[in-house]
Amino acid sequence: MKKSVAILMLAAVQFFSALSSAQDEDLKLKFSGELMTDQRFLLQSPNNWAWNENRLTLDLGKKFRNDKGKFFTEVWLRNLGLPQISSSADLYNKNIVAPYNLEIREAYVQLYGFLTKNLDIKIGKQRIAWGTADVINPTDNLNPYDLEDVLDFGRHRGSWALNLEYYFNNDFSVQGVYIPIFQPANLPIGIFADALTPTLDVPPPFTVKEFNDESIMPAYNIGENSTAGAKFRGFAGGIDFSLSYVWGYDGFPIGDYNTITFADQQGGLNVDAKTTFFRQHIFGADMATSIGGVGLWAEGAAFLPEKEVVMTTDLTGIIPGMTMDSVLLKKQVFFKYVIGADYNFANGMYLNLQYLHGFVNERGKGNLNDYFFMQYQMKFFEDKLKISPLAGGFIVSDWSKVSKNYALIYVPEVSYMATDNLEITLSTALFGGMGSNMFVKFNDYDMFMFKVKYSF
Repeated sequence: MKKSVAILMLAAVQFFSALSSAQDEDLKLKFSGELMTDQRFLLQSPNNWAWNENRLTLDLGKKFRNDKGKFFTEVWLRNLGLPQISSSADLYNKNIVAPYNLEIREAYVQLYGFLTKNLDIKIGKQRIAWGTADVINPTDNLNPYDLEDVLDFGRHRGSWALNLEYYFNNDFSVQGVYIPIFQPANLPIGIFADALTPTLDVPPPFTVKEFNDESIMPAYNIGENSTAGAKFRGFAGGIDFSLSYVWGYDGFPIGDYNTITFADQQGGLNVDAKTTFFRQHIFGADMATSIGGVGLWAEGAAFLPEKEVVMTTDLTGIIPGMTMDSVLLKKQVFFKYVIGADYNFANGMYLNLQYLHGFVNERGKGNLNDYFFMQYQMKFFEDKLKISPLAGGFIVSDWSKVSKNYALIYVPEVSYMATDNLEITLSTALFGGMGSNMFVKFNDYDMFMFKVKYSF
């Protein structure tokens, strides 16, 4: 089936290319993309393969006559993962021997001057990126997070949406977005699969023998499943700024109801968990400017759950009539924010510093960690060679006991532009730390990474 879809796509590309050849040059179907391979293996013996991704990105775009709008789509065709063969029967299935997938990242039509000359409308699957900070943006909450590769910070999936923007003039505009269907975040895969999974601790002598969970999605109707947002943006006094609001769901499931029963007479337990998604109001603001050649940005968001989130634990299978309620998230505002700066030195060096309070999966007042990120890059041979000897982050989850509640990420990197279109990158990722921060779970996953990207 997937092979048939790929063949149809290529045929469609050829058809539209041929169709556009008779049109004006500016109105032809524009075709671009990249071919990328991303390979990683663990530094610890026996050096197991940690990541295998080979991706073909195809971008297709076409302008409408008289500059009335455009069509755009981005498609990923990927070989992702390693063969998961458990029996000889699997050898008959190419999806197991050579796993690949086809993903439409974006596909939309945009009209300029819709109904009135100052109004633009975009309909279809689209990435609606909000925020001025570097990579991680607390105000960027319309599209679901794509955490498939947990080291690719800030990646989102596109959403099928109606997106309107009205321009008062060149400096001020207001944007309204409606997303009819809620999509949760997709979680890490491969060796990072447990990165965002909380540890299930039970007091001795009990042990968890079997764990099952069920996620309950919001009802699929216009009112209960939708997301809406609005944003006012402007430029004044050399400062880009915006104010935003989103009424939507947190993309990560949260506990709702647990049922615990005995699995055996030695203290083994069976746990059946139900999770759900909660609505929240998100009020955001951001700004970016430059002073003396130094780029500066700040961004923050206030998150207010619509109601208190309570998890009920049913222990009647262990203690007759026993249930417990635990408040997981209070109905009170909590803040995520980031500030940062960067500077390009005259000798070709580049420095980027950023402080973040609250990672994408963290929520609730008092539950947000502090992140310090840094990248120092040196450029040589007209920027063909770039070396980042200092790059990574330092995370603190408890300032009163920093020595036991921290994480360290060190990612030195070397990249070389072999041609104008071909980039080769070598890097390592080294992890360390103590405590409960998600990056502490990577302590045994120090790795070497090799990436080649060809753009066309």
